[in-house]
Amino acid sequence: MRSERYIPYVLVLPSVVFLLFLFAWPLLEALLLSVRNSSGWTLEHFQRMAADLYFKDALKYTLLLTLTIVPLQVGLALGMALLLGSIAKGRDLFLYVWTIPLGISDLAAGIVWLAIFTERGYLNSFLQAVGVIQQPQLWLSYETPWMIFLAVVAAEVWRATAIVFVILVAGLQLIPKEYGEAAEVFGATPWQRFWKVTLPLLRPSLQVALILRTILALEVFAVVVALGGRNLPVLAGEAYYWYNAYQNPGVAAAYAVLILGISVAATLLYLRLMRTKQEAVG
Repeated sequence: MRSERYIPYVLVLPSVVFLLFLFAWPLLEALLLSVRNSSGWTLEHFQRMAADLYFKDALKYTLLLTLTIVPLQVGLALGMALLLGSIAKGRDLFLYVWTIPLGISDLAAGIVWLAIFTERGYLNSFLQAVGVIQQPQLWLSYETPWMIFLAVVAAEVWRATAIVFVILVAGLQLIPKEYGEAAEVFGATPWQRFWKVTLPLLRPSLQVALILRTILALEVFAVVVALGGRNLPVLAGEAYYWYNAYQNPGVAAAYAVLILGISVAATLLYLRLMRTKQEAVG
């Protein structure tokens, strides 16, 4: 029937409306807010952002967190996915346990790790019990930004590695077993099978995982607030402070646009560096 041609478009329409109203429209509003004021078009908000006392540190720590967290999560998730594929019994149990952090929010994860690193937390209690320290240490203070940084890295790796893990497990299940078996017949070692067969075929899933985690890492906020507050400034946190504490939506939008710009640049870089042969030829 002629009307059947329109069924796919009707099915996709709710998703398109959802994206337009909850993503495209707010994005456009943020872009306009960052380049307009009561007098008209301006770059004043970006100038104030660049002159902000916390801007350089926020940019530095956001990029450092991203460059640290994403490789750790991808490497750990890849190892977990490969290990899961070699488990014969109890595979579903391991999959369930390893994905439990997916149900934990950013703020809750930060509070959990705050209970470990706080002055009366589990870390100090353990170190005192074994005699390493004589009195509780203040790990998360403005005097120890490196410790706050490590705590945020630990919390994010614990909380969000499961996202990458699920993506890679799905990607590994799409790889035909015949490829690995053929490589084994021809004498390929386990490392050669991984490097020459598994990894190239897993590239699309790795691309998706890297893009998703990089974007989310650039937006890290709740975990940082829970563990360090403003002692470890990040871009998303500065956007929050400018909007709520300083009542300046224009500068907050400028921070948001900067995060968007870095995310788009990182996405294009991943798409460029991790193209498949078919995409390169096309």
